[in-house]
Amino acid sequence: MPRLNPLAPLDPPRRLLMGPGPINAYPQVLRAMAKPLLGQFDPQFRAYMAETSALYRRVFQTRNRWTMLVDGTARAGIEAALVSLLEPGDRLLVPIFGRFGHLLAEIGRRCGAQVRTIEVPWGRVFEPEDIERALRRHRPKLVAICQGDTSTTMAQPLAEVGPLCARHGVLTYVDATATLGGMDLPVDRWRLDVVSAGLQKCLGGPSGSAPITISERAAQLIYRRRHIEQGLQPPGYRPGPGRRIASNYFDLAMIMDYWSEKALNHHTEATSMLYAARECARRLVKEGLRAAFARHARASRAMVAGLKAMGLELYGDARHKMPNITGVVIPPGVDGERVRRAMLDEHGIEIGTSFGPLHGRIWRIGAMGANARLAAITRTLAALEKVLAREGYRLERGAAVAAAASAWRAR
Repeated sequence: MPRLNPLAPLDPPRRLLMGPGPINAYPQVLRAMAKPLLGQFDPQFRAYMAETSALYRRVFQTRNRWTMLVDGTARAGIEAALVSLLEPGDRLLVPIFGRFGHLLAEIGRRCGAQVRTIEVPWGRVFEPEDIERALRRHRPKLVAICQGDTSTTMAQPLAEVGPLCARHGVLTYVDATATLGGMDLPVDRWRLDVVSAGLQKCLGGPSGSAPITISERAAQLIYRRRHIEQGLQPPGYRPGPGRRIASNYFDLAMIMDYWSEKALNHHTEATSMLYAARECARRLVKEGLRAAFARHARASRAMVAGLKAMGLELYGDARHKMPNITGVVIPPGVDGERVRRAMLDEHGIEIGTSFGPLHGRIWRIGAMGANARLAAITRTLAALEKVLAREGYRLERGAAVAAAASAWRAR
């Protein structure tokens, strides 16, 4: 462990973050965070808030008026969505295909919902008929599902899920923390009601801000629960007819008022994080969504080619692999944690382990955001070759880098 010296200035080591996230932020994002602070009601700052909303409408591929930020990590967006949509006793259906489905169920229970779950073995995803059977059986108010679960590196197809839920009169919430900016997520076309994410993966920023978009159908339900804090209530104020949202900080009705033309005070906006979120979205929109999705898919092909050239086995259903994270089965006789430590200590590269039943069984190697580029991929593969060879794992030296470069050039 590094020696503690709390009076020394910060001087973090330079790491190449090639795990499941967080990853290295784009330099432009870090520069944006160093811009001068403004007051939360400064007209220029309110203009930046409006610009951020407009940019994230393009990122989410939506016309939703209520597209904004929740201050906090990606989990803040998840919790705000669920606590604002669910009242005690409501039925919540969670299709679980990894650790983060369990998280959605956990938060739902804390909201007082009647939580029903369906599960598939880790490494697989759901078919639409699996979800439809569960809808008919449980008749939930809300379905909460991940688009990508980094614990298993699997991506759940959603094109049929939103329309399916809409036909059954069920709201949808999607956790897109691990995928927004790295794979397609047309919110309006797929009829998704609420979607939230974080900056620290494909968007290429730091953790600490949660973009969220809310359909008109969901917004009406949330606004029925609108209660303004005492001391802020305008003359003639009447609360909504629904039950008050249980959390003050994650009350989306109040956050919506704060982001609206009313500018009704709720919290002090995290100025530097808003700058970061705006720059993440601006960069993505300027690159072009299709170009960014293609770059992440290209990086995935290069990473996969390099890992296979080392003779390593990939984890999970290849048809549904996330483009930005690859699961690698740790070879027999190899100490997975010793490999990870050597990658970090000797090469300055971080790769991930996993959770629960996959802990110690797989590595998770990311290539997303600023790191979805050939130089980051080949550096990681070259280091992994060296460490594995020292562990006694037999491989052809140099084959991984050559295979990754060839796959990258092939587009």
